[in-house]
Amino acid sequence: MPAADLKYVLYEECVQSPDWHVRHFPRYHRWMTGRDPKRLREDFCGTSRISAEWVRSAKDRTAVGLDLDPEPLAYFARVHAPKLSPGERARVRLEQANVLRPTREKFDLIAACNFSFFVFKERETLVNYFRAARASLAPKGTLFLEMAGGEGMQEWLQEERMVRVPGVGRVRYVWDQMDYDAISAVNDYAIHFQLPSKRWLKHAFEYHWRLWGIREVREALREAGFRDTKVFWEVADSRGRGTGEYAPMENADPAHAWIAYVAGVR
Repeated sequence: MPAADLKYVLYEECVQSPDWHVRHFPRYHRWMTGRDPKRLREDFCGTSRISAEWVRSAKDRTAVGLDLDPEPLAYFARVHAPKLSPGERARVRLEQANVLRPTREKFDLIAACNFSFFVFKERETLVNYFRAARASLAPKGTLFLEMAGGEGMQEWLQEERMVRVPGVGRVRYVWDQMDYDAISAVNDYAIHFQLPSKRWLKHAFEYHWRLWGIREVREALREAGFRDTKVFWEVADSRGRGTGEYAPMENADPAHAWIAYVAGVR
């Protein structure tokens, strides 16, 4: 395996769940709009695993991935595209493009996953992104934003787990939370991997995110012109533990750390 590809292989296996997004986002979209989404735009797409899974999931689905970084886009072309059928490859397209600029093509659903829009640290930029996304949506289109928060996202910690990665072996995955600025609300994060050989890939990925709150994101969506917003919060079991299922809610108990999805409807 080329050394340049290794970090993306590890990231996809340890972090991403593209099948979950492709299974649930259309269900939430239908609940909000009564329509079945066909045209996906994956913002901050990276290696575009969600786009690939999207076109695999149905023959009438198309996907466009946008990202500023040419390296993961090249990884998709080199690694994932050859695994798609000719028909699937014809229905997915990647562009090195800025999500702050509207696209001429209109989409049923735009997804910004893995907290990617947290790169926008100023409210004006955040609203501009939402306006650009809204302008790129078809009528009754939806924008899905994957968010995280709670005190657990602000404290210093290192979480680790072992993951068996095909073709590599048992890998130690480490999520590293570093300095949090209580005034700017910006936090530094990193992902490290330890290979079966015990060699470390330190700071394989680094993030500098503003931890936007759900309420301020919903307010920014409305300011950008979205006619409605919904919050999909994780459903808890009888012991208060997360179930991995999300449902629309308007109130929620505080959680030490949480993941939620905020959707704007055009």
